[in-house]
Amino acid sequence: MAESSPRSTRRRHDIPRDRALYVETRIHAPLETVWALTQDPASHVRWDARFTSIIPVQTREDGAQEFRYELDLGLHVIRGSGVSLGAREGAQGERTSALVFDTEDRLSPLGRGRGYWRYIPTDDGVRFLTGYDYTPGWGPIGRVLDPLITRHVVWWLTAWSFDRLRLWAEEGIVPEQTSWWRSLLPGSRPRARARRCLARPPRRTQHRVMDDAPSTLADIES
Repeated sequence: MAESSPRSTRRRHDIPRDRALYVETRIHAPLETVWALTQDPASHVRWDARFTSIIPVQTREDGAQEFRYELDLGLHVIRGSGVSLGAREGAQGERTSALVFDTEDRLSPLGRGRGYWRYIPTDDGVRFLTGYDYTPGWGPIGRVLDPLITRHVVWWLTAWSFDRLRLWAEEGIVPEQTSWWRSLLPGSRPRARARRCLARPPRRTQHRVMDDAPSTLADIES
């Protein structure tokens, strides 16, 4: 077996690991349905377990929406703010939504972050995917725990939420019927599964997840 040259080995090692999160699901439903369920704040919080409340604040001149968000953990409510901007791109009807968010809550495991959604039409529905990255919270402890625990939990929560959205858009099964505690109950019932989602783009290359962010992300970051 031929050995890798020192130069090629060094080149691979010099490439920093892409820690940005990626989640993709296929939804067999019209794009307009997926768009409505994800862009409307009241619908968004019903399927996305990363939020319990999204409160619109104001709309900017460019159409970007400023908002406040909350995540109720029972003993504590994490609060933060963000900006999102949806757009239509491409001749095939692709759409995107860019997002930046931040929080001053010291108990939040996520600090400032940025990400995007892509809605890619297919013959039988939509490829719905996200890429996002963030600065870990919790100071030095958070930076240690993030690659070991936090990112895995955040990815799972995102993927599980995406499958709840899929069940809602495809079969009309409302998210309240696929909450986490219902999934623990015995019997035959609809269940959301994070493992139904992709954790990496279908073609693995040196292309990084955030390289696919739409230009609108830079617009709302400026």
